[in-house]
Amino acid sequence: MNQARITELTATLLRLSLGLMYLSHGLLLKILTFGLAGTAGYFVSIGLPGWLGYATAIGEAVGGALLLLGVQTRLVALALTPTLLGAIIWVHAANGWVFSAKGGGWEYPAFLLVVSIAVAALGSGAYALQRSSRATA
Repeated sequence: MNQARITELTATLLRLSLGLMYLSHGLLLKILTFGLAGTAGYFVSIGLPGWLGYATAIGEAVGGALLLLGVQTRLVALALTPTLLGAIIWVHAANGWVFSAKGGGWEYPAFLLVVSIAVAALGSGAYALQRSSRATA
């Protein structure tokens, strides 16, 4: 297996992992567990507008599905980065390091932010419905 194929498969692994994370956080956690109204209520409780809770939940669910399918991978990965920045700044930054701290630490969303940027840079990889255009050297 050559390096180009390894890079393509690695990009696929990152895309699928990130897509699953976004889908699970948006659909399973925010929509099915807390409910859209509950998610909106939480956003209001931390000083954010309630509509942003709806937008975040739906954006994460749809964005995660698009990443899993490999549709507009670069655009979707970049479009979801404000969600992670918001999670770091508004929710987790004051809790310090270590996600097991009360309220969760900031390192997990920071790591996911870096992975989102990496996926945006690498593109869809293999096995995507819509392959990212390759950059030429």
